Amino acid sequence: MPKITNDWLSAIGPEFEKPYYKKLRQFLIGEYRTRRIYPPADDIFNAFHFTPLSKVKVLLLGQDPYHNENQAIGASFAVPANQEIPPSLVNIYKELQDDLGCYVPNHGYLKKWADQGVLLLNTVLTVRAHQANSHQGLGWEIFTDAVIEAVNALDRPVVYFLWGRPAQTKKSMLNNPKHLILTAPHPSPLSAYRGFFGCRHFSQANAFLEANGVEPIDWQIENL
Repeated sequence: MPKITNDWLSAIGPEFEKPYYKKLRQFLIGEYRTRRIYPPADDIFNAFHFTPLSKVKVLLLGQDPYHNENQAIGASFAVPANQEIPPSLVNIYKELQDDLGCYVPNHGYLKKWADQGVLLLNTVLTVRAHQANSHQGLGWEIFTDAVIEAVNALDRPVVYFLWGRPAQTKKSMLNNPKHLILTAPHPSPLSAYRGFFGCRHFSQANAFLEANGVEPIDWQIENL
C-alpha cells in the first residue's frame, strides 16, 4: 500500500498509528498473500492521490469496491477505461444526461472528476474477489469516517452526494453550515427508479458551488 504523501497525510496520518489500523493492515497483508483482493494493493488509496484535501469540492460516497476482475481502481464508481461500464455508473451517466445534457461516454474512468475536486470515496477500501462487502466491519469504516470528518471540518463550500442507505448513515457526521448535503437512492438498477433518476444532484452541486464563488465541476466524461 503506497503511502499517502499529499496534504491528506496531516489530516488522517494519525489513523495509521492507531491499534485498529495496525490490526487491519496485518489482516490485509494476509488477505493479499492468500486471496484475490481488489483493488490491487498499490491502488487502495487512489482517491486520496487523485484528489488532495485542499482541492475537495464534492465528496461522492460509495460503499465498497467492485469485486469483479479488473474493475476496482481505488475510486468509487470508477473502472479502468478498457472495462465495461458497470450498471450503477450507467445509471449515473443517464441522470447526468437528463440533468445537464451530458452525452453518455464509452468508458467509466472518472479521473477527470477526481482531478477537479470530486473525492471518489468508498466507506470500505478493499474487497475479496466476487464477495461483496467481505471486508466490512474490519476497520476501514473507522478510517473513512476520519476522512469524512476531515472534509466536514473544511471552512469552505463542499457538496456531499449520499446515495443509498449506507452512505446516508454518515449524514449525522456532517454539521458544517457551509456545506450542502444531497441524498438520493442508490443508482443501482435495484433502486435507481425510486428517486435517483430525477434527483438532479449534478446541477444542484454546480449551482451551489457557483453561488459560493467556486468553479463548478465539468461533469462530462469524454469518449476515448
